[in-house]
Amino acid sequence: MDQELITRDNRRLQTRLRLAKLRQQACIEDLDLRNNRGLDRSVINSLATSQWVQSRQNILIIGPTGVGKSYLACALAQKACRDGYTVVYDRAPRLFQDLSIAKADGRYGKVLVSLARKNILVIDDFALSPLNDEQRRDLLEIVEDRYEKHSTIIASQIPIEHWHETIGDPTFADAILDRLIHNAHKLILKGESMRKSKSKKQNGE
Repeated sequence: MDQELITRDNRRLQTRLRLAKLRQQACIEDLDLRNNRGLDRSVINSLATSQWVQSRQNILIIGPTGVGKSYLACALAQKACRDGYTVVYDRAPRLFQDLSIAKADGRYGKVLVSLARKNILVIDDFALSPLNDEQRRDLLEIVEDRYEKHSTIIASQIPIEHWHETIGDPTFADAILDRLIHNAHKLILKGESMRKSKSKKQNGE
């Protein structure tokens, strides 16, 4: 019976991970905390418990390109999957594109409901370019549906203080940021691109 329960739990985990569509096969235990990237070990260990999901808190991961924002976001999401939570990952440009297509073929409402039901929504590459009116409205619908109900992880190269300008319309920006930043953990990463460092090592520099 114990073996059957273990098998069933493993099957459910694999289903959650498959549906999450995480960008990277990241694991919180493999996270390199030795590099001076602004990661506090005690904070990461606390987030690794997934208590932030139970408390319906958000995580905002900010830093320049290549410092490991996507990996960290996926690692936290993967750990939450292992702890029994449902996750969905998407890049902001693709998310807005999919929502636009969903409007055209009549699936928009169903897509919003599906997003709203996930315990964790990961939005990567947020605010790479200014949002247009349709994207602002879509984002407000998403964060409103999730506010104080479920958790959201956002990874962005753009500092949080510039998000208001990137979102655009002040009324929408105020409403969106109030729902995202309230009760959010802010992880500010720094340092040289890890991809660049890896390339140097491979080239013997």
